[in-house]
Amino acid sequence: MKQHLLCALMLALTALPAGAANLVKTYSYFAIGGRTLDDIEKQLSKNGPQVKSTGSRHPGATQMAFTTRVSYAEKPGSCRIADAIVTVKVKVILPEWRRSRRAGPDVRLFWDTLFADIKRHEERHVEIAKNHGKQLEDALKASYPQKTCAAAKAKAAEITATQLAAHDQDQLRFDRVESVNFESRILRLLRYRIEGIEKGRLPPA
Repeated sequence: MKQHLLCALMLALTALPAGAANLVKTYSYFAIGGRTLDDIEKQLSKNGPQVKSTGSRHPGATQMAFTTRVSYAEKPGSCRIADAIVTVKVKVILPEWRRSRRAGPDVRLFWDTLFADIKRHEERHVEIAKNHGKQLEDALKASYPQKTCAAAKAKAAEITATQLAAHDQDQLRFDRVESVNFESRILRLLRYRIEGIEKGRLPPA
């Protein structure tokens, strides 16, 4: 459930209104089968996306790429960043269970709960990335003028590296917290779903 991070300084694909980092989001799915919880676990371990940072497979992943478009304004003895637009391009990879007719209602209930949690987790990765895209955009626009445009470009690269390093740390911190709380979170969500089904708030699995 970690992510790849690709950073390139290039033209952004599209522009958003001023003051907001652009988000381009797509989804892809990988199929899994199985009729028991053990089957599903094995399928996720076998078919889940492989994350380079860990070398292992995960039940979901979010791939990210930050691109920036920076323009400069030059005058004698000074050069500043005139504008900056950051685009965050993400690809969310999620599992798709081909439900077996022989799978019991308890398995279907667990899967619905697990899938919802996987999707929520990956969407939070997207939110963290978008927030840091906005912070990067703001930091670039707020940078002080430099003596030359070469220096201004070097400053832009420095700001970008600092902001993306902070982004990586926030993503890793989020994963650590989620990993520690996984079991208690799933049990709590299961109880909520069971109560919802019993009270008619949610349809049966």
